Amino acid sequence: MSTRAWAAPQAGFTLVEVLVALAIVAIALMAGLQATSALTRNAARQTDVVLAHLCAENELVKVRLARQMPAIGDARQPCEQAGRGYEVAVTVSPTPNPQFRRVDAQVFEADLPVLRLSTIVGRY
Repeated sequence: MSTRAWAAPQAGFTLVEVLVALAIVAIALMAGLQATSALTRNAARQTDVVLAHLCAENELVKVRLARQMPAIGDARQPCEQAGRGYEVAVTVSPTPNPQFRRVDAQVFEADLPVLRLSTIVGRY
């Protein structure tokens, strides 16, 4: 008989198991990062649209409050909302009925279009 004792196998993970676990964690973290960045982009876009909507609506309300038929043509107005600068291009165009005019307000931020609102204004 031998006096040599057999050592029990050591408990633990192999290198391959650790690498597979790290790969799974990395994939999960990347998916989470992509979801977070998409939510951030969507929130920023929503903020732009809301602020641009305020600018466009303000210009259309000005036309309605003038209580006269707007002149046909184009105009650009600066608009600042929440510390951000926008530019509103107001376009007045004729309609088939001469008693009405179409008014478009398109909002730009750094020459990139953000939003467009349109309305019809009638003779008062």
